Amino acid sequence: MSIQILPEEVASQIAAGEVVERPASVVKELIENALDAGADQITVLVREAGRRLIEVVDNGIGIPVEELEMAVHRHATSKLRQAADLFRVSTLGFRGEALASIGSVSHLTLTSRTRHQDLGGSIEVEGGEITGTAQLGIPPGTTVRVEHLFYNVPARLKFLKTDRTEKRHINKTVSRYGMANPGVRFKLYQDDELVFQTNGSGDLREAISAVYGVGHARQMVEVIYEDQNLRVNGFISPPGLTRSNRQEMLFFVNGRPVQDPALSKAITQAYHTLVMKGRYPFTVLFLELPPEKVDVNVHPTKAEVRFEEKSQVFQGVGRAVRRALLAHSPVPGVSNLRGVNLWGGPTPDHRQVQRGIDPAWSMLERAREETLVHQGEDDDQIPAPLNTPILRLIGQVAATYLIAEGPDGLYLIDQHAAHERVLFEKMLASRESPPSQALLESVVVDFSPASADLLTENLALLRGLGFDVEDFGPGSFVVRAVPALVGEASPEGLLHAAVEDLEADETPLENKVEEKIIARVCKRAAVKAGQVLTPQEQKQLLLDLEACQSPRTCPHGRPTMIHIPVEFLEKKFGRIV
Repeated sequence: MSIQILPEEVASQIAAGEVVERPASVVKELIENALDAGADQITVLVREAGRRLIEVVDNGIGIPVEELEMAVHRHATSKLRQAADLFRVSTLGFRGEALASIGSVSHLTLTSRTRHQDLGGSIEVEGGEITGTAQLGIPPGTTVRVEHLFYNVPARLKFLKTDRTEKRHINKTVSRYGMANPGVRFKLYQDDELVFQTNGSGDLREAISAVYGVGHARQMVEVIYEDQNLRVNGFISPPGLTRSNRQEMLFFVNGRPVQDPALSKAITQAYHTLVMKGRYPFTVLFLELPPEKVDVNVHPTKAEVRFEEKSQVFQGVGRAVRRALLAHSPVPGVSNLRGVNLWGGPTPDHRQVQRGIDPAWSMLERAREETLVHQGEDDDQIPAPLNTPILRLIGQVAATYLIAEGPDGLYLIDQHAAHERVLFEKMLASRESPPSQALLESVVVDFSPASADLLTENLALLRGLGFDVEDFGPGSFVVRAVPALVGEASPEGLLHAAVEDLEADETPLENKVEEKIIARVCKRAAVKAGQVLTPQEQKQLLLDLEACQSPRTCPHGRPTMIHIPVEFLEKKFGRIV
């Protein structure tokens, strides 16, 4: 096939594919244009998850009537004049591609008026071609109306996700710009229903509360840090407020939302030893650097940046977060590890325990490590039985592990993992008629717009597990009952745990997502490491574990117990060679 120049229409659609990946991409580009125009009020209206309509209305400086036609051409921008300007970009947009790309794959109507003109104007673009212009008497500001997105690119339209998923992406986009710009009043309507708004007061904590709820916003820890070339401010969650993925670790570099694995790693390291493995904090952090030290011209979506002094930025962010955490919660000495009674009633007062100091704990930990090596290397190792034998409780060590004797040796049992397995199998067994426990007082739980939309669509699924949850206004839900088996746990924590698994799956009614949610809820409700159990509670936990069908692992695959055979002990004590 000979080489030839692509038609302008095809080239425009290819270029549009780099900028407009989905409806949320359109919302992102139009919000950035509105912010660059100095708007302090931005309203986003969406119908049919953006396929039918996306409309963004702002009260910014507007576009002069005589420049409207130029504004929809590719690489038309007011933010750059020469190549050197790329190395000191201070605006969100600068490529001049957004309107042209959107217009090439939709029916676009651009209406605008400046404050200094008596009349505004509008221009219509269909598939990249201008189809009409007009002068109008309208308020100052700009309105961009995008209809029938991807009507001329059926392949792209076909590969869009479900309406729920596309709505969730739009909700996340608007809410993140709402937090990034607390001085701007945002409103988001999905199918004529107001689903998100901020008050534009300029208070970042208030903007965070509009996204995550007042409860989360109150707990957030403020970060303030500055050195010679870096300023970091914002909020992070305390170690007790985490989630199972990095989706809520948000970073804004010079006001631009970015994705950077190095920044996420800096946060993770700052929380090292403070949160469980596999748990991640909420962060809303703003990094301010001289524009010339950041390269924003990396990708057409402008979601990635490169730092001139990457290691210094990494260290600065980690230092800022660690200092804020230590100021919020100084490193404790010996802690009181008394816990909540597993089966109800107050837990008796036990002596305080500090992990890592008791010689017996260290010896058993070494034995555990040596056992793993022994099991992998010695041919004469007696394999551990698949089912749990009858065990005789010896006691609890480090307020985390139970020690028991079986007919073939010692068993070290992780009380958290074991209780997870017990709760999981009991909840599975009661799925047909799950018992619920009514709360003495109903609890109102707040969610971000994206999570709230997902939860609304899956209320029936949660009711089938024993939850009594109802919509309580935009982003809020009232919990009146929880599954009886986990009734001692926090209703708010249980509901957030359930939603995390719904968010992690595109098809919540398939792929055993119900079991995933049960596993997540059980993990949240199970006794924790460091929780002292009475002898009666320890014995009951062993009995319940013995009755499980799969007692060797927790629902997430982590081992519940480690077996130390008698032969291994005899070898260690020199009784056999």
